[in-house]
Amino acid sequence: MPQRSMQEDDALEDFTPRQITLDGVTKTVHVTGAGPAVLVMTEMPGISPQVARFGRWVRDAGFTVYMPSLFGRDGAVASAEEGAAVFKRACVSAEFRALAANQSSPVTQWLRALARLAHQECGGPGVGAIGMCFTGNFALSMMLEPAVLAPVLSQPTLPLSDPAGLEIAPEELAAVHQRLEREDLTVLAYRFEGDRFCRAQRFAAYAEALGERFVGRVLPDSAANREVPPFFAQHVTSPHSVVTAHLIDEAGQPTLAARDEILAFFSRRLMPRD
Repeated sequence: MPQRSMQEDDALEDFTPRQITLDGVTKTVHVTGAGPAVLVMTEMPGISPQVARFGRWVRDAGFTVYMPSLFGRDGAVASAEEGAAVFKRACVSAEFRALAANQSSPVTQWLRALARLAHQECGGPGVGAIGMCFTGNFALSMMLEPAVLAPVLSQPTLPLSDPAGLEIAPEELAAVHQRLEREDLTVLAYRFEGDRFCRAQRFAAYAEALGERFVGRVLPDSAANREVPPFFAQHVTSPHSVVTAHLIDEAGQPTLAARDEILAFFSRRLMPRD
């Protein structure tokens, strides 16, 4: 994959923007690649060059990437002010449950329908999904869709008001746990040790709810990239985004190892076997 600047807006010219209507709701979904489908759900404040880079890594590993536009300007390097405005709008949007624990964001129903469509279009054993930050827990809620086989939670941030809270309804969490046990599936999750938005209490709550089916990885703060976009520099002052803004794209780096583990997880679950 050619090197691209992470400081300039990304034109996303190698993605195809599709207007997809599901359950009466239309959203733009950027699609690229071939092979089994993986949904890449953006972090705040939108599909940044770093999020697009991760999507391209997934594509180049042999998958069809579906990257829905959920908030912000697609491909933009948002200023601190613009990013803060996007965050505030999302917090009051009816699609998200930013503050309350034990509730699933309504947008996850649309995303489950997208996973179902992606599986129909791409075939294979099933679909992978990764959520980041604001969307971090969405991949877990999407396990209510049978097509989703490989969920990854990267620094799941919601609910904002409760460090130990889980952004999923208790009955849905129980159903997900039962499915993980029944089908011998696991959930991968990542956070930095000193992350102020995704704290140790949240991973402990996931582990208590899901047992050995929850595989949590905690990276040292020293592994985080310190050269970050303006929104992160001003508003996200602790290590946070494991595979995007705080990833160090150099061999031997823990964040790059996390990326490789995620790609291997998708391959193991989604690539057809003889």
